[in-house]
Amino acid sequence: MTEVFAPARLGPITLRNRVIKAATFEGRTPQALATDALIDFHREVAAGGVGMTTVAYCAVAPGGRTHREEIWMRPEAVPGLRRLTDAVHAEGAAASAQIGHAGPVANASSNRAPALAPSRMFSPLAMRPMKVPSESVIRELVAAHANAALLAEQAGFDAIEIHFGHNYLASSFLSPMLNRRTDRYGGSAENRARFAREIAEAVRAAVGDRLAITAKLSMEDGVRGGLTVPESLQVARWLESDGALDALELTAGSSLLNPMLLFHGDAPRDSFAKVLPIPARWGFKLVGRSFLKDYPYREAFLLERARQFRRELSMPLILLGGITNMDTMRRAMAEGFEFVAMGRALLREPNLLRRIQSDASTRSACVHCNECMPTIYTGTRCPFRIAEPDGEGLERI
Repeated sequence: MTEVFAPARLGPITLRNRVIKAATFEGRTPQALATDALIDFHREVAAGGVGMTTVAYCAVAPGGRTHREEIWMRPEAVPGLRRLTDAVHAEGAAASAQIGHAGPVANASSNRAPALAPSRMFSPLAMRPMKVPSESVIRELVAAHANAALLAEQAGFDAIEIHFGHNYLASSFLSPMLNRRTDRYGGSAENRARFAREIAEAVRAAVGDRLAITAKLSMEDGVRGGLTVPESLQVARWLESDGALDALELTAGSSLLNPMLLFHGDAPRDSFAKVLPIPARWGFKLVGRSFLKDYPYREAFLLERARQFRRELSMPLILLGGITNMDTMRRAMAEGFEFVAMGRALLREPNLLRRIQSDASTRSACVHCNECMPTIYTGTRCPFRIAEPDGEGLERI
């Protein structure tokens, strides 16, 4: 317990403990800017005891959002994000900004900008072909990541998390199924990893050692022909040797093709169908079972894959997936993981860490129903969360 809740170094910064609030899109930025609701969301988690909370998702370009109601990094976004980081710091926690480009996961119709993919693909969200970036556009996107990191620094963030997972743009370049390019960004694993490595190096060059830099890396896509664990492990070795990152957060799955590999637990197919617009709803009813697959929940469900990375790498690693209690956190530390990341459990109970710190036998109230997933369209939340307003009575939020 002392190790989990002891201060820990992450690159140039020190966190008050080894627990990080994972990036989960908050659904509280209707004008693509920070709002009071977004600030309150992260203030509450910070007050609940995490060492660092991660703001998701800060796109590096307007076309890099999964939906137009996500933040994209520009000078107008800085003042609101500064209020957010000030609020988090006042609660004793650090703040990280997740930056990236959604690529084939972007909603071109919503963004009114083309979605990007490494090779020719059809967008089921926009019902039109995606745009394949040239090498000159790729260079612009690398520079956009560096600029987003500088804006995050101006906004008072302590850390940057670069999104290399879930078949967002950099992750889609890693996938041999999605990346069929024949130039220096396609073909061999080294070529497919070039984009991600250039992004990490550009971000490090931009912010130096003033901010911690982590990356969320998919260990596998979970689809036939996609990125596999051995290939991802090679990418991780290259990222480690480049020296631009302070830690890797290990994830899995594809937002485009297999999202439940990240979540595990119940697949909320009916709830998702209800919140989709009519054309998409009809399509989802046809493919919902193959898209939202069944993966039974268990604690630390990504640990078996992550162990392979821990054996091969010396850099700090962040274990994600089914981290809900002290036993699991201790297990992660015992196996050599420097940090753990929590998501859904903190949606249910933002103060869970305080409760665990007071009583190590505390168990999360999250039942892994994943009914929080469809709420991203209306403000991400646990629909079964119980709050205690002013210490009197209980209410359902």
